[in-house]
This record gives sequence, structure tokens and C-alpha cells, in this order.
Amino acid sequence: MSRILAILYKEFLQMRRDRMTLGLIFMLPLVQLLLFGYAIQTEVKHIPTVVFDQSLSPESRDLLNSFGASGYFDIASTAASYDEVNGAIDSGKAKVGIIFPPDFDRSVKRGTPAQVQVIVDASDNMVANQAIAIANSIGLIKSQEILAQRKAIGGPPYDIRVRPWYNPDGITAYYMVPAILGVIVTMTMVIMTSMGIVRERERGTLEQLIVTPVRAYELMIGKILPYIVLGYLQITVALLVGVIVFHVPIRGSLLELYVLTLFFITASLGLGILISNIAKTQMQAFQMSFFFMLPSILLSGFMFPRDAMPQFIYYLSTLIPLTYYLDIIRGIVLKGIGFPYLVGQVTSLLMFSVVLLTLSILKFKKKIV
Repeated sequence: MSRILAILYKEFLQMRRDRMTLGLIFMLPLVQLLLFGYAIQTEVKHIPTVVFDQSLSPESRDLLNSFGASGYFDIASTAASYDEVNGAIDSGKAKVGIIFPPDFDRSVKRGTPAQVQVIVDASDNMVANQAIAIANSIGLIKSQEILAQRKAIGGPPYDIRVRPWYNPDGITAYYMVPAILGVIVTMTMVIMTSMGIVRERERGTLEQLIVTPVRAYELMIGKILPYIVLGYLQITVALLVGVIVFHVPIRGSLLELYVLTLFFITASLGLGILISNIAKTQMQAFQMSFFFMLPSILLSGFMFPRDAMPQFIYYLSTLIPLTYYLDIIRGIVLKGIGFPYLVGQVTSLLMFSVVLLTLSILKFKKKIV
């Protein structure tokens, strides 16, 4: 018993000396519990919506007010043409488009069904399902209100015609497989590279690098390049599996996808190497990487729609590179869009890459720690 107590006492002393590991063990679960418990919601409200009102009548405004008052649709912008509606949905600025025809008010006054077209971005199944259900419910409720006032009418007053785009059948694999690809690359790049310099330090091989004329940035590049190749191999295999096994359509340019993926890979590698420079042990590096992985999975839009998150968490998710890559890969694979619609996402990933790699180079010191 005394030997066991002695070993326990020694371990507690070791943990006390290693304050970073001890802090990670106690603080990370608490932070994650508070963060995710507050952020994760499945009910999607405030869906960004673009409106093309060709009627500009009191009747169209009344129905549009019902959409806005529901709390599920936020009128983010108005369009002057069908092309503007298409552009807003393709770029992701709007998830829903509401289009009123020119004769909408005349149809309501004549007592004939007034058609309203509701376009829904179905590349996000959870958002699409709720948007479709709520749009149909609003049309039904407003129709019942008019029917209660008018006895003679030739059919339901409002004919809400919902058109889901990009994934009209709601196939889960089309939505999830491209996103899983991004998660896999993130896990590989961050976790594996975060062990790099720490492993060199623990094995005592860092001295070999110190006596060489290699500069800090050259060392970083040498460590990054193999992982870039590995990342592209993973993407190629995952795409083949997605197409062959799950029949995921690739509607955009594969060349564009591969080029834009480079920005995501370098951003993830930069983060991994920065963690490797901060951590003192491989355990610390793994814990810090794991702490980053959970927000990437839960807050980036991979599992839960960002539109359902509180505003603070929504903006916090913009600090996660995977958030932007999901827009890129889903946009190219499902929507068939290209770089002109993804300039903002690519610019953000480029900034992540430059900042993280610069910090990694500055943090790295060619000396024994």
C-alpha cells in the first residue's frame, strides 16, 4: 500500500509541475460544455431570404409580412430580377427566395389561387426541411383567414409552390459526404502536424536541425509539403468513394475544387504547426488539437446549421477554417458554382493561412528548449 501511495504522490507532483496539461484537463471540458450547450440548436430561425416582388401590391406585402413575422424568414434583400434571386441563392447570401408574379393582386381579388414561388436552397437539408414546412404552413394559414371572410371562392387563395434546389430529393449523402471530406482533412492536417516539432523535441532529434543551416521558414515548408500531398490523396479517395458508392453528383469544376482546397489545407496545416510550437508534449498537442476539432465539427455547419446558432456563436464560427471550406466544397459539388461566388471564402482561408504560418515561423526557435 505504501508503494502505491508513493507512486500516486509522485504522479500528483508531476501533474502539478505540468500546469499546462492540468489546465487543459480541467478547463477544456468546462469550456466545451458551456459553449456547445449554448450554441447547438436544431430549430432554424432567421433564415436569410431574398424577395422578388413583381406585384408591389398590398396583397403581396401582407403575405410577405406573414413570412417575416413568423420569425423563420429574415428578409435580407430585395431583387429586381430572377437572375438576382439566383445569384443570391447560389452565393449563399440567401437560403430562400420568394417570388410574387405581376398578377398576384389581381388573382387574389378575383378569388382565383394566387401563385407564390418559394425557392429553397436544399443543399442544407435541415434548413431546407424547416423552410419548406413553414412556407407551406404560412400559405395554409393565410388561405384559411381569407376563406373565413369570403364564402364563394374558387380554390385556396394562396398557391405556395416550393422548389427545392440542388438536392430536391433531400438525399442525406449528397449533403454529408462533401462535408465529411472537409472534417477528415481537418483532423489529419491539424492532429498529425501538431505532433511534428513536439515529437522532434521529445526524441532529442531537434539538435540535428539546430546544427544545420536550414532556416525557420524552410523547415516549416519542409514539414508542410508532405502533408499537402497527403491531403490531396485523402480528397481524391473520398471523392471517388462519394461518387462510386453514394452517387454524389459533382456539378462544378474538379480543377477549381482542387485549387481552392489548397487554401484550406495550408490553413489547417498552419494551425497544426502553431499548436506544435506552443505545446511542450505530444499529449498537450493532442489535447489542444482535440479542443479545436470539436468546435470545427459542431460550429462550422457540418452537423448543425449556423443560421440556428445565437449571434455570438455565429460570429465565433467565422474563426474556424472549416466553416469556409464547407461553403466551397458544397458550393462546387452540389450547386456547381465557381470562384466568382466563393471569393469571400477563399479570401478568408488565405488570411488564415498567412497569419497562422507566419505565427508558426515566428514562434519556432532553432534552439533546445
